[in-house]
Amino acid sequence: MVDHRPTLIMGARGNIGRLVLEQLLADGVPVRASARRPEPGWFAADLTDPASLRPAFDGMAQVFLYATHEGAPAVAEAVRAAGVERVVLMSSGSVLHPTSAGNPITERHREAEAAFAAQPGVELVPIRPLVLATNALGWAHPIREGGGLPLYRPDALTAPIHERDVAAVVSAALTGTPTPAMSGMLTGPARLTQREQVAAIGRAAARRIPVIELSRDAALEHFSRFMPGEEAEAVLRFLDDAAAGNSPATSTVEEALRRPATGFDQWAADHAPEFQDDQAMPTT
Repeated sequence: MVDHRPTLIMGARGNIGRLVLEQLLADGVPVRASARRPEPGWFAADLTDPASLRPAFDGMAQVFLYATHEGAPAVAEAVRAAGVERVVLMSSGSVLHPTSAGNPITERHREAEAAFAAQPGVELVPIRPLVLATNALGWAHPIREGGGLPLYRPDALTAPIHERDVAAVVSAALTGTPTPAMSGMLTGPARLTQREQVAAIGRAAARRIPVIELSRDAALEHFSRFMPGEEAEAVLRFLDDAAAGNSPATSTVEEALRRPATGFDQWAADHAPEFQDDQAMPTT
């Protein structure tokens, strides 16, 4: 018997959620969208407010979502109670990465996965990108300001993955039979230093971007302006690990999608306007 119940895309305004929503709509898949600040016709749902989830989950066959570890048990219970059969969960490749074990951010993702895996009758499909290319959007403001870009471990090698590749894996998991590769460690096709990533952005945005190397203490102070101190330390630990050569490039995207992963040069070209001065950005 064919299941015609819709698929819920939570966080449908986000970098990945909006792309998943676009793909499923293009494929003619019945969908429902939700967000904390919903568009017309969407559901208002907040993962930190379990009572808001019941209307959004009602009648859904499967859900795509990102859950923090604090709220994951309540969200997982709401999923089970609503009769949702599959959860495609935005997690992190760090849970599969041996040298990331013990990192607080890694362990939070692991706890969120465990909360959903514990629910009887719910199939869990974790999606595990290791390094998201969209992290580089955090460089946009200082680059637009025209000063130097402060970086810790600028020569650390990572293989950032384009959010379109992550969304494509999510969409494949929602529209077909999930495969082990879909829950493997997802990366871009090649490792690049942070300097090389900045250079790619500079080429795409047609601007020179000087790099200012930060000491560890200065980097901790810098990151702590934007996130709690524990998270800032966790980010530095990821970069220390990458500088030690421990952040791989995998073939998992190609195994999951039967096509090559998208390179960082293409990501930079796709996002070039976000790194340009307001005067240089195209008008709408």
